[in-house]
Amino acid sequence: MMEFFTKGGICMWPILLCSVVGLAIFLERFISFGRMHRRGLGLETRVTEKLKASNDKEAYEIASRSKSPIGRVLVKALEVKDQDRETIETVVVHATDEEVQDLSSYLQALATIGNVAPMLGLLGTVLGMIKAFMVIQEMGGKVNAAVLAGGIWEAMLTTAFGLAVALPIVVGHSYLLSRVDGYEARIQQGTVTFLKTISSLRTGG
Repeated sequence: MMEFFTKGGICMWPILLCSVVGLAIFLERFISFGRMHRRGLGLETRVTEKLKASNDKEAYEIASRSKSPIGRVLVKALEVKDQDRETIETVVVHATDEEVQDLSSYLQALATIGNVAPMLGLLGTVLGMIKAFMVIQEMGGKVNAAVLAGGIWEAMLTTAFGLAVALPIVVGHSYLLSRVDGYEARIQQGTVTFLKTISSLRTGG
């Protein structure tokens, strides 16, 4: 394997760097999402039950202790719950956007790596082909099939390596995006429940 890597040329090294960085980003986000997976489950129900029991302080403590995206949004919503509905909704939307942005950390970099890796592979192939044709020119047009074939397959190594790196990164990026969408949906569902409870309490329902 190392022999193939060294024959691929100088572009193999930045592609290798892309694979290392891409793997690091994916693992960091994957582990982070795994830790918060169970955090906040049913949190909005527990918070709203305390609100209905006129126990605002305990509702705030429950939300703040959860250390989850929905918990942080509810904390900010609870801080302005006595203001008008428009203000509460504005705070909730802003807090939700902040949480989604935090969840999406490094995902743009991962997408960029997924695009750059195959382009680096193509660049390596082009450089390898240039070298192969330079050899042909130096041979005065007396093409040696073995030399030509060897130069071409070595040049193609970078494209193969670039694609091998890019494909799992693209799949990983799509998977992480789906996780972010799931958390965003959970936050929105929780805040809707919270807002309905606030409205119900104000109308005496």
